[in-house]
Amino acid sequence: MSQQGEKPAAHEDEWWRRLYDETAPDTGPSSAADSLDDRFDSASDAVGGADTPRPPDHVDHPVTAVPLPDPRSPGADPPTVPAPEAPPVAPEPDLPRTVVRGRAPWEAPAGPSGPQTFAAPPPAVPEPSARPAPGHVGDRPPTYDAEPAALPASGPDDLDDLVPDTVLDGARYGTFTLRAASVRGDSARFRGEPRRDALLTARFGTGDSALVLVAVAGGDRGAERAGPAAADACRWIGGSVARSHARLSDDIRAGRRDDLRSGLHRLTDRTYGKLRARAVELGLEPSAYHAGLRCLLLSADPECRTRVFFGIGPGGLFRLRDGAWQDLDPVLPATGAAVPEAGPGGDRLTMDLQITTVPSPYAGGPPPPPAEPFRFRASVARPGDTLLLCGNGLAEPMRGEPALADELARRWSADGPPGLPAFLADTQLRTKGYADDRTGAAVWEA
Repeated sequence: MSQQGEKPAAHEDEWWRRLYDETAPDTGPSSAADSLDDRFDSASDAVGGADTPRPPDHVDHPVTAVPLPDPRSPGADPPTVPAPEAPPVAPEPDLPRTVVRGRAPWEAPAGPSGPQTFAAPPPAVPEPSARPAPGHVGDRPPTYDAEPAALPASGPDDLDDLVPDTVLDGARYGTFTLRAASVRGDSARFRGEPRRDALLTARFGTGDSALVLVAVAGGDRGAERAGPAAADACRWIGGSVARSHARLSDDIRAGRRDDLRSGLHRLTDRTYGKLRARAVELGLEPSAYHAGLRCLLLSADPECRTRVFFGIGPGGLFRLRDGAWQDLDPVLPATGAAVPEAGPGGDRLTMDLQITTVPSPYAGGPPPPPAEPFRFRASVARPGDTLLLCGNGLAEPMRGEPALADELARRWSADGPPGLPAFLADTQLRTKGYADDRTGAAVWEA
């Protein structure tokens, strides 16, 4: 009976009985042919009749021979490796058979005769770059090797006095770029002696009112405590400038030359007073704890190009302008007397530098004046100038070996300021007969 309550027709009952009759034998596998060709004939008869061509038993697909280099036989003709065959597209009714194949990167676009091929380039093998050897100028090579040979001797009580072989620094403010380096001399490297020169680069303040200080100090070669004395000189002058940087920055930007000379003279005297006091604490003569000190003050204001130099002791101040060096070191009287402070309009301290007078280590009077006179110079830089402040170890070959000055002029006159590694290499240009520490700071004007 159907879902509607009707009786099924007789032919429907017969169909259900024959489908589920367990006595009916299974049909089993068909004896008819069922190969790929038979199925193709059947599909062809169904859609297009018996005239549809049968696909060949084997299809030749295009093969591209790609020559590859043979690493075992340089210069020999490379073997060829057949490219993998692309699978054929299954045949579809009324559509031509198509073989899809991608083009390899080394194949040229297909031409009239098919894809064009050429040998793939061999992989590039980078060649090791040779490191440049430390250079030298002059007719003969220097006596010592270019690289450090021995470390300074040390013990448990003098580790604080150890200094690295090399110090490198740099910055850019306003219109100037600064590079600074201090390197142990060739003779000290050979003998295992410490670097005696000291270098300080510091910025005080922010914005256009910031002030950059570069201090270079060097002790006498024969003084046992020359290195620590140079380090103390840089640290103490740095502290004095830091406490007075706001007033000093204003005076530099306003061009108050006389105020700067007097104030910086007093700051330098205070530093040397501390050096003498330190010598007394160590039980040394003042000359045994002494160092030359040279400094630059640079304003970060891009509208200010006044560069101020001051200090005491040997060294150098040079300016590279239009491809030629100028020696700017202040000329001192032949007698060695101190340069008079007072000028035509008076040259006295007119600003409060907030300096506390250091008690004298000598009973009954103030400390004696420094052995060398105070040096001061304020100059206005031009675009393209390079100002070089250096200790005596670099100043002497700059004055005594023209080849060194010429080479630095050539290197620093083009392509702008060098990077830090290049500046270090320039500073270490070696010269026969000059093996002391090399310390210098150069300022490039944009």
